[in-house]
Amino acid sequence: MLQAGEWAYTEKLKEHFMSPKNILQGENTDEFDGVGMEGNLQCGDQMMVVIKVDKDKEVITDCQWKTYGCASAIASTSILSEMVKGRTLDDAFNISPKEVAMELGGLPDHKIHCSVLGDKALRAAINDYYSRNDMQDKVKQAQVKIVCQCMSISDHDIEDAVLEGARTYFELQERTKLGTVCGQCKDEAESLLEKFKHIHFGA
Repeated sequence: MLQAGEWAYTEKLKEHFMSPKNILQGENTDEFDGVGMEGNLQCGDQMMVVIKVDKDKEVITDCQWKTYGCASAIASTSILSEMVKGRTLDDAFNISPKEVAMELGGLPDHKIHCSVLGDKALRAAINDYYSRNDMQDKVKQAQVKIVCQCMSISDHDIEDAVLEGARTYFELQERTKLGTVCGQCKDEAESLLEKFKHIHFGA
């Protein structure tokens, strides 16, 4: 249990939580070139990211955001909004949650999923920019593969479960109910479990 004056996270995370950068003021997003929304208030955190773009260079000149979420979600998106300024759209699109966590000096494993929310909202904003400017060929949609047909669990669901703390097949089943009917997906699910553990945690 934390003692008075102790802090469970890094000083950099604390700084971005206590004094977050680039928070969107008000509800009007008309002046922005791309808007992305991710998450669901009924399930937990929700995130909105908005961007301004130098259209000649395809470089992000401003990034603001608004969230209903935990300290990690706030700090992660605050630092992400700083990281993407001056980057090309392609470069910003490919920023990983791991990079965001490293920039904060680390996040507890069970909080890595908080950095994914901002990352996904940013990608949605970039795709929105492309759609608005008749560049549909540049819109990158995440391909979803159903792994467990019985429970309709996708590879994205497995990745989310890993980001939220699943480390074993049993924990994956607890979170998703995957493989609880016919069990034919077990081998592929275990392979994806190991893949996502390696990608996000180097495990």
